[in-house]
Parts: sequence; structure tokens; C-alpha cells
Amino acid sequence: MPDTRLPGKPRARADLAAGREALARRAWDDAWRSFAAADAAVPLDVEDLDQWVWSAGLTGRDDDFISIQERIYRARLDAGETRRAARAAFWLGLRLFSLGETGRATGWLSRSDHLIAGKDCAERGYLLLPAIYRDIAAGDFDGACSAAIQAAGIGKRFDEPDLAAFAGCLHGRALLRGGQPAAGLALLDEVMLAVTGGGVSPLITGLIYCSVIASCQEVFALDRCREWTSALAAWCDEQPQMVTFTGACLVHRAEVMQLNGAWTDAISEARQATRRFAVATDPEAVAGAFYQQAEIHRLRGEYREAEDAYRRSSAAGGDIQPGYSLLRLAQGRGDAAASGIRRAVGAATSQARRMRLLPACIEIMLATGAVDEADAASREIAGIALTCDMDIVSAMADHARGAVLLARGDPQAALAPLRDAFVAWHHFGAPYLAARLRVLLGTACLALGDDDGAGLEFDAARSVFSELGAAPDLARVAAVAKPSALARPDGLTPREVEVLRLVATGKTNKAIASELALSERTVDRHLSNIFTKIDVSSRAAATAYAFQHKLV
Repeated sequence: MPDTRLPGKPRARADLAAGREALARRAWDDAWRSFAAADAAVPLDVEDLDQWVWSAGLTGRDDDFISIQERIYRARLDAGETRRAARAAFWLGLRLFSLGETGRATGWLSRSDHLIAGKDCAERGYLLLPAIYRDIAAGDFDGACSAAIQAAGIGKRFDEPDLAAFAGCLHGRALLRGGQPAAGLALLDEVMLAVTGGGVSPLITGLIYCSVIASCQEVFALDRCREWTSALAAWCDEQPQMVTFTGACLVHRAEVMQLNGAWTDAISEARQATRRFAVATDPEAVAGAFYQQAEIHRLRGEYREAEDAYRRSSAAGGDIQPGYSLLRLAQGRGDAAASGIRRAVGAATSQARRMRLLPACIEIMLATGAVDEADAASREIAGIALTCDMDIVSAMADHARGAVLLARGDPQAALAPLRDAFVAWHHFGAPYLAARLRVLLGTACLALGDDDGAGLEFDAARSVFSELGAAPDLARVAAVAKPSALARPDGLTPREVEVLRLVATGKTNKAIASELALSERTVDRHLSNIFTKIDVSSRAAATAYAFQHKLV
């Protein structure tokens, strides 16, 4: 039917019709351009502005989204529609918060609140959402849960599926953060049924996808991460003109691909994400995209490229630990690695953040001879595993415990937890992590005199590392597989064997530190561990031990 508001403007009428049609088929960029053309000819009425604004939001046109929403607010207010004006003010506040403009955001949210003062309406539920975010950030999880329940109830009472789903998503996140993973994941699963069923608007759908995936990552619910990332990718693929959320989707896909062992695809997805962000800026996702690229480069031994990508991630505001410290370790800068990871762990207050740092902390501390620190971190992971009841966290705890036992010279005790960890990661389909556990299992077998068993583990690990292009790990297998390095029940690590060999040649701690790119303090620590493991009390006795056991 012709639009009678546009007499004598056939081109504008055609543009408006095209915009509505494009919106119906979710061709967001086509819709935005058509609405923009119609508006340039004759200013759109508020109902069409309400359609146009979402095409702006979904194509990453933040400035346009804000300006159109302001027009909607003024039009609703002028028409005396205070409740609908309050909703426009809410969306302005929420979007401005996400862009980091806290002052303007707070002003709009306060304005929305004033407009509905004393009213029982759906907008009251929407205005609870920013408060829930703040409670979660402040660690008030009981308050967040209470507010989320109230908001979801308002959403159901006023038949607002967007509000009910968004509130349920935040309620699930608060439960996870508050130490109730089973209840939190069950609630998120319920929310995702509504989202994947198509009963939620596109913008809220994207927000919920990203929030749920991030929440699952925090508690290492990696099976759900895979499932919902796949669903998010399919949803994004159905809307090729959507810019908002597709960059974040690519980052999530890159993370899952890295875990699955598809490293080439993972770095490709991360690079594509950074290209997306040239259109729609999302600093958090930009940082994540560069961090994912850095991780793949580091694992491949491409250290210069990794350094550059970590720096780009940091410049975008990202937290580049633990990857950056692991890069320093791989570069032979053990002291810098230890200092970096100690600082990061010391600053981490949330359990989720500490769980992302502690495995790297253990790896670095064992490599630099700080076995007691590694042991303490291992015990912390074990404690978390007891309370959260997540298989992947239990596998991380077993991995940590086995690695520490091996470093302490007890390969027999290390075998069971290492085997349990390997089975978990292998079953989950994480080939790189499973291969690293095979190296530890091979090391334990070698120390116990089981050369055949060690050979099987090392061969399997080599095959995976070769396929992935994990050059540093291939070198590590070559080092630890040497009988002269670890085929004795003395528990010496490869690095300790290197130090002992140099001691036996008469070199001072300073000279050893220089040759191995370590600090004298780290060499002192290695030497102390060596003396304990081989039961000697002097450099002369250690030198004799090295000659007796054909280390030199």
C-alpha cells in the first residue's frame, strides 16, 4: 500500500518500502541504507525510526544508533508517550555504557527512571539490568540474583521475551560467579532454548550469545562453549550483512578451533575478526582477536609475530597474561616470565581469572626451579576442582599435580594423575593438551626405566606436534627423550641436567646464567634442587655425580 505521508515523493516511498522489506529478511545494511535515503527525503515518523534504529545497531553504526534513538526519545516524549520514551532512554544508556561513556549513560538511565517513577511497567524491569551488571562486577551475587529474578518476573508478566531472556542470562552468570556452576549452567541452557527458538529480538539474541559463551568459558564448561559458539556462527552466517556480534563470534570460533587443534583455521578467524573491527569498534573483542593470534604464533614458535600481536592486544586494552609470560619463557627469559606471572596471579581476585593463570604459573615455576611455588598453585587448583564439580577443572588439577610430582622426583606417583588428565583432554578432543600430557607421561616412564612405554608416548606426542606445527614442543620432546637426560630415577628436570652439566665443567653460577639466559638467582635455585635430588652438599660432589652418571 502506498505511504500517504510521502505525497509527490515516489522515490522516498520506494526507499521506505525497500527498508521495511530488507528489515523483514534481516538484510540489515540494505535496510539501513534504504531507511536513510527515505529519511533524507522526508523525515521518518517515529514508528519507522523504531525500525531504522535496529539496522543501525546491527551494522555497527554506533553514532547513528545513538542519534536515531535520541530522535525516538524526543518524538515519544513530545507525544506524551512517557513509557516508550523511557525505553528509548534506557537503550541510549545501555549502549553508551558499552562504549565507555559512563557519564552520558548514567544521565540517560536516570532520565528513564524519572519518566516511569511510580509506574508498574516493563521498562522498570529493563532498568534493573544495569544494576544487575553492577552487582555482578562488585561481587554482590546474591543481590544480582535477586534483581535478576525480579526483572525476569516483570518480563514474563508483561510478555517481554527480550527482558525475561536477558534477565535469565544475567541470573545464570551471577550464579556461576557466585560458585553455583550446576544451577548457573542449567539456567543458561534454559535461556538458550528461548534464544535459539527465535523468540528473542536480534540485538538481544547477540548480546545473550556472547554473554553465555563468555560465562561458560569462565567456568571451563568447554562442551557448552563449543555448542553455543557453533550456534552463534550459524546465526551470524544467516545474516551476512550483520557486523555487530560477528567479530566476537569469530574470536569465540578461533578459541574453540585452537582447542580443537585447527590452528591454521583459528588464526584465520582471528585475523578476519580484526578486519571486522575496522568497521565496528569493540575494544574488548579487538584485544581478544589479537590475543588469539598471538597464542597461535607462540605455540608455533613464531615469537616475533607473537610479540607484535600481544602488544596490539595490550594496546586495545586487553589482559595479555598468561600468554605473554609463556612467550618470555619460550624465549629463554625465565626470570621475566616468572615475574610477569607472579604479578598477574597476585592481582587476580576472581576464581575464574586465577584458574586461567595458575596452569601457566605452574609451568613457569617448574621451568625456573621454583617447585614449591608450583606446588602451592597446584594445591589451589585442586581445591577449586573439589568445589566446582567440573570435569575439565579436575583434569587441570590432575595435570598440575602430576607435573609437580614428576618435578619432585616421584614419577611413580605422577603416573596416575597424568594419565587421568590425558584421558580427559583426549576424550574432549583437545589434541595439543593431550599431546603435552603424553610428553609428561613419557618422561615418567623413562625415569622408571620403561623405555618402550616412553617411546610410545613420545612418538604419539611428536605426531600431534608435527601436524599442528608446534615447533617448540617438538624440540622439547627431542630434549626430554634423550636417555642421558631423564632415564634415571633421580627426578632431575631437563633444565637441571643442563645446569649440572655446566657445573661439572667448572663454570660459575654467573657463567651458567649467561649461557642459559637465566638470572644467577634462578641458577642458585636450580642448584639447590639438584643437590636435594641427588643427595649431595657441594659442587664437587655434584660434579662427581655428573661424571659417574655419564652426563658429561
